[in-house]
Amino acid sequence: MKNEFTVKPVSGYVALLAAFALFGGAIAGFAFNIIWLGISCTLLFAFTTIGFTVVYPNGSCVMVLFGAYKGTVKENGFFWINPFYITRKVSLRARNFDSEPIKVNDKIGNPIKIGFVLVWKVSETYKAVFEVDDYQHFVLVQSDAALRKLAGLYPYDNFEDHGEMALRSGGEEINDELEREIRERLIIAGIEVIEARINYIAYAEEIANAMLRRQQAAAVVSARFKIVEGAVSMVQMALAQLSEKGIVELDEEKKAAMVSNLMVVLCGDKDATPVVNTGTLHS
Repeated sequence: MKNEFTVKPVSGYVALLAAFALFGGAIAGFAFNIIWLGISCTLLFAFTTIGFTVVYPNGSCVMVLFGAYKGTVKENGFFWINPFYITRKVSLRARNFDSEPIKVNDKIGNPIKIGFVLVWKVSETYKAVFEVDDYQHFVLVQSDAALRKLAGLYPYDNFEDHGEMALRSGGEEINDELEREIRERLIIAGIEVIEARINYIAYAEEIANAMLRRQQAAAVVSARFKIVEGAVSMVQMALAQLSEKGIVELDEEKKAAMVSNLMVVLCGDKDATPVVNTGTLHS
């Protein structure tokens, strides 16, 4: 397999001077009735003018002669290239690809919609032109395939296993894996992946409402767990300090009643309504 190599063709300004000289020779030949000179200079002038080309900054020109690769011009400027060469201009600028969200199934089979943004550029012109049929279409198809593969490796969210990485919460690790997967697929086409990251992810419409209720329920359960955990600690501390400071002596029945009342106050959704005891402690 061949690799890219760069060449520097003849300066276009030198060829332009030669073209003017040939043009003058053609005029002189016809003026002095030297027909063979006039015809020769005219043909050489036409041949010379066909070979002029301009390579812009961050651009390149791939050259082929009768099916043989003759190199790539990457230096920007005004050049003269053999007119028998077939040339193809290839941009080396960075390009953005912002995909439309696609519908796929995550690891556990939930339908989700996911999209990504890709920044890429051509790094090796020989592979981009000759190793694949259309390198731009190749980038789109392979990037889409890499995204679908990644989405099938992880769940959308980690409801069941909090230690498992998920698409929604994976962050940079998910983006790095997506970038690595796309880079491995595009290297055959001489494409350099500058950045790839997920920019849209959501449940598909048919299950979005159900999953939203599930997320809300999980949030409520998590919040209740924290509330109960804190309430138990507060009750334990209250009983310990009452006993330590000897403020009041409580038997097991009174402790149970106090714990019940404190848990209701601390864990309730609404503010508790206090009842003032105006009798004795045992009334």
